[in-house]
Amino acid sequence: MSIEVNGKNIDWIENETVKELLKRVKYTFPLVVVKINNELVPRNKFNEKIVPDNSKIAVIHMISGG
Repeated sequence: MSIEVNGKNIDWIENETVKELLKRVKYTFPLVVVKINNELVPRNKFNEKIVPDNSKIAVIHMISGG
């Protein structure tokens, strides 16, 4: 049982939320966009959205420039 996060296979943890996953893989950027199997996860759902087994997850951190 595994998931893919930004192209890297990692262990899947049952009932892990998006927020918990981000903490586990050390994505600490204040603004991130998360897609699970190409479906956007609203930021206000990170605490409740469970990551399914065999998912492909894209985490994109937003950077402002000048």
